[in-house]
Amino acid sequence: MIAHEPGVRGCGYSSELRRFRAAPTLLAAAWLVGAASATYAQPPPVPPAPPQTARESAAIDLTGQWVAIVNEDWRWRMVTPPKGDYASVPLNAEGRRVADSWDAAQDGSCAAYGAAGLMRMPTRLRIEWDGDQLLRIETDAGRQTRRLNFDRAAAPSVRSLQGHSIAQWIRPLAPPGGPGLAGAGGGRQRMGGYLKVTTTNLLPGWLRRNGVPYSEDTVLTEYFDRFRAPNGDEWLMVTAVVEDPKYLNTHYITSSHFRREAGNASWNPQSCRAS
Repeated sequence: MIAHEPGVRGCGYSSELRRFRAAPTLLAAAWLVGAASATYAQPPPVPPAPPQTARESAAIDLTGQWVAIVNEDWRWRMVTPPKGDYASVPLNAEGRRVADSWDAAQDGSCAAYGAAGLMRMPTRLRIEWDGDQLLRIETDAGRQTRRLNFDRAAAPSVRSLQGHSIAQWIRPLAPPGGPGLAGAGGGRQRMGGYLKVTTTNLLPGWLRRNGVPYSEDTVLTEYFDRFRAPNGDEWLMVTAVVEDPKYLNTHYITSSHFRREAGNASWNPQSCRAS
């Protein structure tokens, strides 16, 4: 006689076998109940924080008044160069032809104060926020106003001397384990950074006051950085890259420096001539 045969009634081994066979099912049910209880015991998810505005997430503070320090290219920046002096500008044949047609009677024209030439002027800058997504730069030379828009979806308006400028904060990635803020792609971003600005939709203008031209096809890319000198002075450096397929053989790159001023007593707006 086989004691564990299911057909044998009254056998204790048979009831033990039934319990053994049911054990996996009972264990699974218990696990599901426990898992469900743990799930319901979790606190509700925290909603994501709203994205920061450009002003809140600024990598550096560019606001304040700054004065140009002309420590290079003095003869092309502090005075109007003579006709035909376009040394160091990579003009093509058509660009030289246009530059050679300039007349001294045009000196003072607002064409010299468009975005691609404005920051090379001996000027002061007033930089301040206009809302949370727009950074405004005013110059006392030529009385111009640039608007750096952090809204990439903003549609450009009509062509103008200052064009349509889209800005973005750039924070370089730090080495793994280094200090900084968490960045995309598993990297880490450094504290601070710089501002990148791309300007299009420009009217034709001049790179220098003696008629060295740039066309409406120009793309201007600028990098704004701030740093402190050993003596405590605050400096703004603007590196500009001008790309113009009509008048330039290659990129025209300049670097302009501005020192922060404590007040605005030296602000002295001087208008340019519209024609």
